[in-house]
Amino acid sequence: MNESLLKGAKHNLINALREKNIANEQVLQAFDKVDRHLFLQETFLYNEAYQDKALPIGCGQTISAPSTVAFQTQLLEVSSTDRIMEIGTGSGFQAAILFAMGAQVYTIERQADLFRQTKSLFERLRINPAVFYGDGFRGLPQFAPFEKIIVTCGAPHIPENLLKQLKINGIMVIPVGDSRQTMKRIVKTDETSYKVTDFGDFNFVPMLQSTVYLK
Repeated sequence: MNESLLKGAKHNLINALREKNIANEQVLQAFDKVDRHLFLQETFLYNEAYQDKALPIGCGQTISAPSTVAFQTQLLEVSSTDRIMEIGTGSGFQAAILFAMGAQVYTIERQADLFRQTKSLFERLRINPAVFYGDGFRGLPQFAPFEKIIVTCGAPHIPENLLKQLKINGIMVIPVGDSRQTMKRIVKTDETSYKVTDFGDFNFVPMLQSTVYLK
């Protein structure tokens, strides 16, 4: 993509995010740093990569609309000292945004083709999330606890395994529901107590259990 066109497309997208109440400057700066078109199929490079819309990425999965990525990230209150677990690597764009904000990112993908494709992309882009092939419902207990957990697919319920892997005062952002999900922000106040706040309805691809082992 031409450099001036890329700069203009990002500028327009960031303005659109501001209009949708994305006010966290760290989040907006990350969107300026990360080239969304690199995480898409080439057919989307010029006309849709920087529009605020979800797009297919193969394997029946999608890359979320930029406003959804930004909204979840803003709810997560990312700090550069955070260790963050992401459930649903997908295209890798959300992990790249978190990485651009200085976080240490651990991300899980259950689709083998997407796992291989996105891990290779991270290597080419020289960004270093820890990428795992496996079941997001199980999380990564060997690396827990995490300051933050983000789920980028529609969970039928809040997985107990993930709650256990969250630090005290840690935050989980997760869309919960079947055909339509409610975005929930969960703060772990002690080992058995949580503060849950709802933030509207969204549509995500479903979070599915898997029999694969983490790698």
